[in-house]
Amino acid sequence: MLVRAVRGATTVENNDAEEILNATEELLEAIVKENQINEEDIISVIFTVTDDLNAAFPAAAARRLGWTSTALMCMNEIAVPGSLKKCIRIMLHFNTEKSKSEIKHIYQKGAKALRPDLQDKREEIL
Repeated sequence: MLVRAVRGATTVENNDAEEILNATEELLEAIVKENQINEEDIISVIFTVTDDLNAAFPAAAARRLGWTSTALMCMNEIAVPGSLKKCIRIMLHFNTEKSKSEIKHIYQKGAKALRPDLQDKREEIL
């Protein structure tokens, strides 16, 4: 098996704990579903949030999904002027036989603007 990483991002409207957790959970579920990842194959997940989000740790959404033995880490995203606001980003490392080109990166809501190249490949990214 190889170690691969899959990326994803989403946005929320408000700095609200439940909104952050729900959006993160939705994104994690989409990443796992689209890439056919078993929780046992997940090595670690890095979550970043923009500096305008601090109402909840997005990693708590993974715990709500039952990921109790997966290594999780939350961090702040670099505050680049003019960058997307209220954004949650994920990098999930997992064991797989898939090639890099088979990995489906998932960008939802306002975060779709971060990867317009993926929009060209898929009509609608979850």
